[in-house]
Amino acid sequence: MFKRTLIAASLTVAALASAQAMAVTGGGASLPAALYKGSANSILPANFSYAVTGSGIGKSAFLTNTPGQFGTTGVVDFAGSDSVLSTAEINTYNTNFGTAYGPLIQLPSVATSVVIPYKKAGQTALNLTTTQLCDALSGAKTTWGDLLSNNPAADPTPIRVVYRNVSSGTTEILSRHLNTLCPTKFAVNTTFTKARLPADSAVPTHWKGVAETKDVVAAVNEEDGSIGYVGPDGANASSNAVVARVNNVQPTSLNVTLALGNAALPTNPAQPAQWVPVIASPAVGYPIVAYTNFIFGQCYKDAAVANDVRSFLTTHYSNPGNNTATTAHNFIAVPVAWKDAVTANFITNTSGNNLDINNINVCNGKGREQLPASL
Repeated sequence: MFKRTLIAASLTVAALASAQAMAVTGGGASLPAALYKGSANSILPANFSYAVTGSGIGKSAFLTNTPGQFGTTGVVDFAGSDSVLSTAEINTYNTNFGTAYGPLIQLPSVATSVVIPYKKAGQTALNLTTTQLCDALSGAKTTWGDLLSNNPAADPTPIRVVYRNVSSGTTEILSRHLNTLCPTKFAVNTTFTKARLPADSAVPTHWKGVAETKDVVAAVNEEDGSIGYVGPDGANASSNAVVARVNNVQPTSLNVTLALGNAALPTNPAQPAQWVPVIASPAVGYPIVAYTNFIFGQCYKDAAVANDVRSFLTTHYSNPGNNTATTAHNFIAVPVAWKDAVTANFITNTSGNNLDINNINVCNGKGREQLPASL
């Protein structure tokens, strides 16, 4: 009896230790997932969890504080999202939870491109115009001969599109760019079947939908004639033999940096929407670029979680911070001016804006906590 009691007590202690060790709960976008967690050089601390669900679920889980969407219980402390918070999402959150939880914080994590992996016999240096990319991904052109030479008989190989079949920020980045150039073929949406017009029209039966970034290149390589879209950590973005140029431009780090340019810092730092520069159709560089983002709350009832969040932000937005890992995963670090602005506003409060994590003037009594099951 004593032995059984001792074992039960040991298991309880182990469970509590495990729960304490994984104190900061998050998840979301798969595009930066390997940078965030699971790799030898991932940047999230050991006690941060990261459920790879896609940006749509990531935002939803955080904005409604429903950890069940991450397959866990407790509290959702942060999310990763390539999809920018919309005005409606911010307003709904402020209405439903702003008083209890405090303000939202949305920050650019790293700069990214959306690259176009392909597999086509005889092609080792594919170069697509934006018009051709619109035609291929919308289904307006169905064979490679028609796409590349307006002659279907020249190469009857069917174009097989590999797309994300979940709510994906990668899809939003791609569709935002395509919408600026072929608005009759694409709307801006996180879901491919809604972005591709007409919305919810059936995709060709030989196309393939996959859930995560890590599945895209493998699915493209399954069959000749395939083309897809993925973040730069999922493919060798510098190799034209596996990733297409778009408008003659390869998605190298230099070309992505050129495209993002020198975005102006927020004029109103309290507005989450101002912290994510959106450049749908850059004038120079690689054309399909964006930032992938973090979403945090300003206020946390658990002081240890607040300290852990603050500590991570301090590291990530310092110089060099996580730059080495960021580069190793084929992303680009946020510009120094933006890092300094994040630090001044959300970590040290040297800006004087009272936006920093658990600021006593804002967060007294506020913060995330587990919601009743009915919510």
